Amino acid sequence: MDIEELKRFLPLGYPYLLLDRVLSRSAEEVVAQKCVSVNEPYFQGHFRPPFPSIMPGTMILEGMAQAAGLLLEGGKLAVLAEVERARFRRPVVPGERLTFRARVLRRRGPVLQAQIHAEVEGEPVAEATLTLVVRDAPAAR
Repeated sequence: MDIEELKRFLPLGYPYLLLDRVLSRSAEEVVAQKCVSVNEPYFQGHFRPPFPSIMPGTMILEGMAQAAGLLLEGGKLAVLAEVERARFRRPVVPGERLTFRARVLRRRGPVLQAQIHAEVEGEPVAEATLTLVVRDAPAAR
């Protein structure tokens, strides 16, 4: 799935769409990537020199939620409802390729619970269990 398919599948636009491509996707697992660029808007103020540019943890979590959202059918909206056991292992900096691996833990009615691991070149960066509530897309007006 390339960026154009992603834009059709996830109801997000710039600067909130944090995935660049999907490497694999099934009903039970998704592997997606984000190429972290120094041009991202959040690097303008997080952190300021002399400290290095570090991707905010909240943005990593958002990328994780977007990857989990790809475990749903098209035309559905996933709203983040809960974050459990979030752990951040090391900073993510510009120039790195962040890979998200999302796996279904449970589906029950409109609720999806997924385990997501984030890594850079196989090195763990973050992990969390996320709960998403599924909503139908609103009818066009």
